[in-house]
Amino acid sequence: MKIGIIGAGTMGSGIAQAFAQVEGNNVLLADVNLDLAVKGKERIAKGLQKRVDAAKMEQEAAYQVLNRINPVEKSAFSDCDLIVEAVLESMPLKKETFSALDVIAKPDCLFATNSSSLSITEIGHGLKRPLIGMHFFNPAPVMKLVEVIPGLNTPPDLVEQVSQIARDLGKTPVVVLEAPGFVVNRILIPMINEAVGIYAEGIASVEGIDTAMKLGASHPMGPLELGDLIGLDVCLAVMDVLEEETGDTKYRAHPLLRKMVRGGRLGRKSGAGFYTY
Repeated sequence: MKIGIIGAGTMGSGIAQAFAQVEGNNVLLADVNLDLAVKGKERIAKGLQKRVDAAKMEQEAAYQVLNRINPVEKSAFSDCDLIVEAVLESMPLKKETFSALDVIAKPDCLFATNSSSLSITEIGHGLKRPLIGMHFFNPAPVMKLVEVIPGLNTPPDLVEQVSQIARDLGKTPVVVLEAPGFVVNRILIPMINEAVGIYAEGIASVEGIDTAMKLGASHPMGPLELGDLIGLDVCLAVMDVLEEETGDTKYRAHPLLRKMVRGGRLGRKSGAGFYTY
């Protein structure tokens, strides 16, 4: 299967690796320009080498995964069987991306978006083919869940087809009806936002909040550590979508979260968030 991944950041490169870990897949990785796509593959190579160095993966297996990933311009997506979009969580950008891909891709190419909170129906409006949500979780090569989200115009056979593609990757698909934040982020991101508020009020330290949730609720990561991993900009974007779509003020992003994003403290991706990396 030939898969195109548009967006070579943390999620896009992770999704590319998830597909490349399956023998027989050919993965094309693209971004705004070729340099960013190359950097995406370099990010994958670095992560794979860490696994090799930790004796969690054979060197030859790492080479095989890398050899299935090719950085390209998006014009090379003309003969892809599936294209997964993983650009920034911006409705205008996603619509613009798919409009361009709709012209490039062959008629029977499947379109999927990795959007974490936006309307699948709106993203796909005006396209010549149906769109479906295929929401992976970070780190995509490891996390087992894929939320499969049909929009208003997504046919049932596409839902089953994409669910099977997820199973072929060793993932567990869960079909979720379109709603702001879907399932996981509807629950998870407000929890992270609440943790930001607890820290801002001086109730506990960053480390104290995370330790409390790890030991008191058996969470593998504390909420602030998790926010740094997801990206605080992504957390803010999801909160804004939840508030806008539902009109419910309980989803209002905490001012500290917004302030940190404005200051470029996005978490691991920027080198600093609630922790320094």
